[in-house]
Amino acid sequence: MRRAHSMPFGAEIGPEGVRFALWAPTATSVALVLDGTEHDLPDGGEGWRRLTVPGVRAGTRYGYRIDGDLVVPDPASRFQPEDVSGLSEVIDPAAFAWTDRDWAGRPFEETVIYECHVGTATPEGTYAALAGKLEALRDLGVTAIELLPLADFKGSRNWGYDGVLPYAPDSAYGTPDDLRRLVDRAHSLGLMVFLDVVYNHFGPAGNYLNAYAKSFFTERHQTPWGAGINFDGKTSGEVVRDYFVHNSLYWLEEFHVDGLRFDAVHAILDDSEKHFLGELAERIRAAHPHRPIHLMLENEANQASWLERDGAGKPRFHSAQWADDTHHGWHILLTGEDSGYYESFADKPAAHLARSLAEGFAYQGEPFKTLDDHPRGEPSGHLPPSAFVTFLQNHDQVGNRALGERLSHLADPSRLALARAGLLLSPQIPMLWMGEEWSASTPFLFFVDFAPDEELNKAVRDGRRREFKSFAAFADEEKAKTIPDPTAEETFRRSALDWAERDRPGHREVLADTTALLRLRQREVVPLTKTAWRGGRYALPRPDVIDVTWSYAGGSLRFVGAFGGEPYELATLPGRVVWRSPAVSEGENGSLVLPAWSGVFVKEVR
Repeated sequence: MRRAHSMPFGAEIGPEGVRFALWAPTATSVALVLDGTEHDLPDGGEGWRRLTVPGVRAGTRYGYRIDGDLVVPDPASRFQPEDVSGLSEVIDPAAFAWTDRDWAGRPFEETVIYECHVGTATPEGTYAALAGKLEALRDLGVTAIELLPLADFKGSRNWGYDGVLPYAPDSAYGTPDDLRRLVDRAHSLGLMVFLDVVYNHFGPAGNYLNAYAKSFFTERHQTPWGAGINFDGKTSGEVVRDYFVHNSLYWLEEFHVDGLRFDAVHAILDDSEKHFLGELAERIRAAHPHRPIHLMLENEANQASWLERDGAGKPRFHSAQWADDTHHGWHILLTGEDSGYYESFADKPAAHLARSLAEGFAYQGEPFKTLDDHPRGEPSGHLPPSAFVTFLQNHDQVGNRALGERLSHLADPSRLALARAGLLLSPQIPMLWMGEEWSASTPFLFFVDFAPDEELNKAVRDGRRREFKSFAAFADEEKAKTIPDPTAEETFRRSALDWAERDRPGHREVLADTTALLRLRQREVVPLTKTAWRGGRYALPRPDVIDVTWSYAGGSLRFVGAFGGEPYELATLPGRVVWRSPAVSEGENGSLVLPAWSGVFVKEVR
């Protein structure tokens, strides 16, 4: 099986040679730099420059000289062996022999996501090393790995959100074929592969588009990273949209990934009649009408409209959204933290948690305190739980802390055990952050590598310390110095998982519990979620007790959790208790007594 995605830009191997195509609407002249020689690229109209050169082979290095001066990489480069400012490499994607011809994907309802950063998921930090851990993840009960962005970034270490060449998997982790082997191996084990992609901005180092395609950006829209990407420009919007739509299709086809997570889509600013997010989903689904492709959003605006289902219950646009509201409710209950965006959930965290578990969003148009009381969200109670990806931790919630602490560093283990069951047995799509399954002791810190640009490194270091200056723990200058230097290699090294911990006391017990819960999920929860959705409801018998029920054509699932105060007596329940906290005891007349920080899941089959 051979796979390649054809696109109107980049270097593409064909029967007559390699076709080189660059969109450079604001360049006066463009020359192809190829094996030490230069070839003028003729103006093909509307900003396009194209040339087919016979005899060029895979592995050849090339770039583009702009206006007789700057040599830049291909913005659609498939590989950058010498980082973001080096020459691009011609890649023959069809040279790789896939073995997953029979892979048909998996239904979204079966999904259990394992989010990971390739560079720190293993001590080696490579695609090959991660491939060696896939059997362990399958045995854990994971059904999909989700990789933080791979687009080529400046330096050798980065979370991936500073990518500047969206088609080039970063060389720090291996070659494109190493990535293909990872995906191929995952499919052989029954695991899906999802990829996080960033279409809202480019990183601060190595983006050369302004040198020859200034109209790729627009001052009409301003983002936290500067001028917005020009998705709605009269002369540029179509090319810009194609650039990112083809990027999605490229990962889905050429690397055979099973789904994509679109980063911070609330920062994709577009005034077109059809928003880019709608066109993106439509074009992906039209290109693969029979393939199960799962599209996920990160969207602070909580726009339920992007998650709508058709008459058959299938997503019209995107499959799911990361459910931050659910995380925030759990986090406040577990840690008591109430600063920043947690402030909007701190008044009644149990109620916010209950509503988000039952209906997807806690805020569905109500005033949001940390947005100056502007409304946040849209009604979401009609959507099935599979429209929401839930988590207790992720790269942001851990890595954006000053010291990169995991939840297991902050919360009581017995309380965390209840939250873990609440995550893994609820019918939403659960996600684990790498190492969470055994309460890894390693932090996940913020790290970058912009060397030798010391000015940019200094800006990142100073900015990181300013970010936390308002926190009492880091208020004075000496305390601020305890924040790990994000530009230091040691900060990156400290974030690498130690897989040997899985067998050590205090960790193996958590791993066993996670494994048991995921087995229970596949046996008891997934069969329900594969039947038609009937709706969710919640109640608060006390301010510290939640009672959530999810109804399906095949039956119902009910979660009752007590988070404090006196023991809560739960009357005789219809159905069968499929899980309960060890502290739950039998009361009179068949009731259950739930002390603080305990819970039960009950299943009723129709």
